Amino acid sequence: MQGYKKLIIDLAEKNENYIQKNIGDYDIYESSLQSRAGSWFFMAHNKEEKKLFIVNESSCFDQFRGQEKKIAGSKVKMVSLNHENAEILREFFPFTAPETIGRQGVSLGLGDRLGLASPGHIDTVRDKNITPVLAQQSIRELDLTERTYEDVLDAASWAVFQENYQDGFGADGDHLKSEEEVNMALDIGFTMITLDGSEHIDNSIEQLDSQQISKKYDDLISQKEAVGELEKMYLGNSFALPGGQQIKFSREQFQKIVLIYFELLNFAEEIYRRTIALLDRDIDFELSIDETATPTSPEAHYFTASELDRRGLQINSLAPRFCGEFQKAIDYIGDLDRFESEFQVHAEIAEEFGYKLSIHSGSDKFSVYPIIGRYTDQRVHVKTAGTNWLEAIWIIAENDPELYRELHKYARNNFAEATQYYHVTTDLDQIPSVEQLSDRELLDLQNNEDARQLIHITYGVILTARKEDGSYLFRDRLYKFWREHEEEYRRALQQHIGRHIEELGLA
Repeated sequence: MQGYKKLIIDLAEKNENYIQKNIGDYDIYESSLQSRAGSWFFMAHNKEEKKLFIVNESSCFDQFRGQEKKIAGSKVKMVSLNHENAEILREFFPFTAPETIGRQGVSLGLGDRLGLASPGHIDTVRDKNITPVLAQQSIRELDLTERTYEDVLDAASWAVFQENYQDGFGADGDHLKSEEEVNMALDIGFTMITLDGSEHIDNSIEQLDSQQISKKYDDLISQKEAVGELEKMYLGNSFALPGGQQIKFSREQFQKIVLIYFELLNFAEEIYRRTIALLDRDIDFELSIDETATPTSPEAHYFTASELDRRGLQINSLAPRFCGEFQKAIDYIGDLDRFESEFQVHAEIAEEFGYKLSIHSGSDKFSVYPIIGRYTDQRVHVKTAGTNWLEAIWIIAENDPELYRELHKYARNNFAEATQYYHVTTDLDQIPSVEQLSDRELLDLQNNEDARQLIHITYGVILTARKEDGSYLFRDRLYKFWREHEEEYRRALQQHIGRHIEELGLA
């Protein structure tokens, strides 16, 4: 290993004359130094790309696909960071493969829409009692960014190798809605599945009066005998939670809950039996019922959890739809006292059934973070994603104001398209014209909630915009910029995600 380090030091010291002549103008990530089976490995980058370098022939050397060179008497292979090589990397360096996060402890879903954020995320969680889920994307996000699950997982693996992060990370196929989507994520190697049950929740029930609810419930019983059996288990009974809270159901309330959630339970069970239960490896299985118009009452949460347990489905986490609003890019909207009162019960239900409470759209919800930290007792999963994109954009505003102005105007002109995918209450009239703002004033838009939402939800519109000849309007320029400002992006994420961790009481 000493000889390996000396070689790397020699390469670094001769950067201008030696590396440029032999392997290009690459700067080495010293944290990536590794050895396997007689070969030495490191990652390096220039202004255009990152590469994996392997020094000395071995079984490892031969497995990777790349360009070979002879340097200082040693055989060197320059390896592209593609999917084929990422699969080989995960084989030889198991710490670069995702693993399950389990039902205990704190985990953060750190969605990386650009494939650039994981180094900053790793810096933020390193040496903390937090398990990061570095690879986390929904099908919606894949479509909007024109990426694949292979891209998402590979970006995380290369970052983990680059940073020599060996404390474990997860990979979440987020908000999957079909058996086909679940199997796709599992086949690629994802270790967490978030099943989105929103399409199987009947939101219309909340609009019915008592008589209509009773009629619809009776019709359901006539179709499904099992529904009638549920009354014997829940009506007239009281269910004690670990903190002393009691769950009880009135008849109308129970009928509404069954009508809203019964098909969701059938859907979850079908997916679980046909996919998760057949695997020969452990999986973190999360049920998401948050992307719905129906807030999840504590009673509905208890019923759902109890029925999942009774049917033999072991979930690792469950994401309710909390009272108030968890809109993108801004803080919680709603009554904090009510949120705290209900959240305490939600946390006790999760404790009763042994899984984590999962908080979706958790980015920037700083006012509720102390409540979440207080009642989950360091057993919680919090998902963030878009806030990492925002941090990347603010770096542009700081360093290239004219490019930011282009992005901002394009986002504003195409905002309606983005609202097809996200619910926000953005008022474009509250956003100042970027043409009237000085370069310095552009940075103040970070604190304008409407501007934050505008930029947050238009990531797909911006990243996939094309010129008439089919080439990207912004994407190539953006990635070139972010490569050149890699360290700034890393520091911005450390500060911003670090604040999330502090507000949760985990710093």
